Formats: sequence, structure tokens, C-alpha cells
Amino acid sequence: MSNAAQAYARTAQTSSSPREIEAQALLKAARQLQEIQSNWKGPDKNMHNALLFNRRLWSIFMSAVENDTNPQSLDVRQNIANIGVFVMKQTVEMQMNPDPAKLKSLIDINCNLAAGLSGRA
Repeated sequence: MSNAAQAYARTAQTSSSPREIEAQALLKAARQLQEIQSNWKGPDKNMHNALLFNRRLWSIFMSAVENDTNPQSLDVRQNIANIGVFVMKQTVEMQMNPDPAKLKSLIDINCNLAAGLSGRA
């Protein structure tokens, strides 16, 4: 990453709320998955990279909701964990039996959650 990009990333992190940063990360993952779905060429490096980014993002969310210091209610944390489990299962299914139609649920989940985090839901 260039120095300018790193500086921008640091500025964005300090000027955005954690919820907005999470929403932007979800939208980035959704855009990557949408790009794969829209330009389907079969399983390739781009598909694997997009799935990896999304899986890592959801791993972070799942770790955060397991933490007892998380300010969210237990119900909200459980719902996020359940969605995370679904995302992980769907990701494995996509890797085992690639089909662009399977990306729709992952894209929809990310976009809907991002909208909720941004107050647009």
C-alpha cells in the first residue's frame, strides 16, 4: 500500500465511527462478491480472494460478539453469531461447489447489515 493510501486509511479510521468502518468493510466485501457473480468465469483466484476477505471479516465479527465486554445485548450478539455461522457454511459450500447464484445470500447479508450499521435500514 502506498504512503498516501496508508495515510488515507488512518484518517478514515479516526474520522469514522466504528459502526461506519464496519459498514464500509461489509460493503467492500459485498462489492467483491458482486463482481465475481456479475463476471463469473468459474472458480478462480479472484473468487477465492473475495471469499477469503469476507470470511476474515466475519471471523472478526464473530470474535467480537463472543467477547464479554461487547456492549451489545446477548440477543444481538447471538443473532450476529448465527449469521456468521451461516456465512461460514455458505462460504465453504461455495468453495466446494462453486456457483455464482450462491453468492447472492452473502451479498445480501453484507449489504443489509451495512445498511443497518449506517442507519439506512
